[in-house]
Amino acid sequence: MSLVLITDSDLGEGVEEEVLEAAGHEVRRAAARSPEAIVEAAAAAEALIVQWAPITAEVLAELPALRFVSRLGIGVDMVDLEAATACGVAVANTPDYCIDEVVAHTLAFVLAATRGVVPHDRALRHGGWAPIATYPDAARPADRTVAVIGLGRIGSRVATQLHALGYRVLGVDPLAPVPPDVEPATLDDAIAAADIVTLHLPLTAATRHLIDEAALRRMPRGAILVNTCRGGLVDEPALLAALAGGRLGGACLDVFEREPLPADSPLRSADGVVLSAHAAWYSPAALAELPRSAAVQVVDFLAGRTVRSIVNPGYVTKAPDLEEGTWTTN
Repeated sequence: MSLVLITDSDLGEGVEEEVLEAAGHEVRRAAARSPEAIVEAAAAAEALIVQWAPITAEVLAELPALRFVSRLGIGVDMVDLEAATACGVAVANTPDYCIDEVVAHTLAFVLAATRGVVPHDRALRHGGWAPIATYPDAARPADRTVAVIGLGRIGSRVATQLHALGYRVLGVDPLAPVPPDVEPATLDDAIAAADIVTLHLPLTAATRHLIDEAALRRMPRGAILVNTCRGGLVDEPALLAALAGGRLGGACLDVFEREPLPADSPLRSADGVVLSAHAAWYSPAALAELPRSAAVQVVDFLAGRTVRSIVNPGYVTKAPDLEEGTWTTN
C-alpha cells in the first residue's frame, strides 16, 4: 500500500479516493498551495495528485519517498520538470480529458471575432440596430487568415476545423507535423500574415511571453489574438498597450497571467476584448473524467504498468531528457 496525497483541488471530492482506495492505496487530501504546506502534507507520499500546487526543486528535495506526480490538467508548468527528472520522479499530465471542449471554445472565439457576435449582442441590448456600423470588420471566413501556434492534440484539431470552415490556416510548430490543408510557416511569418493568431502550446521558459511587444508589432494592424492555453504566453501590459494604441483589433482570452483575473485588471474594461474565466476546458463530461484519469494513472504507475502521458521520460535514468527551447504537444 502506498500513500497518495492530493495536494489541492477545487474539482470536488470523492472520485480520486474511490479509484485509489479500490486499488489498496491510502489517500489523503490537503489544501496545500505553498511549498511549506506541500512538504508537511506529503512527507511520506509516494505519489501526488496536483492541480495548482507548485512542485519546485526545493519541494522535491524534501520528499525522498516521492516517485510520481499526476497533474489534474494538461499543463505542467507548476512542476519543475528538470528537478523531477533529476530526482527520478515521473510526471504525467492528463492530456485527453478536454480536447473537444478547448477546440470548441477556440472556434467560438475565432468565429465571434470574425462575425462580431459580442459587439452585436451588446449594441442590440442597448437599443441599437446598426448591423454594419456595429461591427464593420465582419468578414467571410475565406477572407481571413488564422495562425495556429502549436500543433499538438488541440492545436492540430483547431487548425483542421478552421480550414473546414473556410479559413486560410497557417500552422507553426517546431516538432509536430502540420495537418493536411494547413500551410506550414515560421512563427515570425505566421504572425506577420495572420488576421487572427490563436495559441496552443505549453508554458515553459522558452515560451513565456512568446507574444511580447515585438511580436505584437509584427501582427497586422487590426489583428486579433486568441488564447485558450496559458496566460503566461502573453505579455499582458504589452497586449494592453497594443489594444489601447489601436495596433490590435481585439483579443479573446480564456487564460491570464494572474488567475483569478484581478478585479482591477484593465482587461476587464478594454475595448474589443472578449473574456472567459479559464472555462475552455469545462463540460460536465470533462469534469467527471479529469480526476478519474489522474487517479487511474497513479494506480497504473504504482502497479508498474505503462503510463503513456509521462512528460519527462528521462526520469528513468535520473538525467534530464528535455531540450531547452523545444515545445511539447498540447
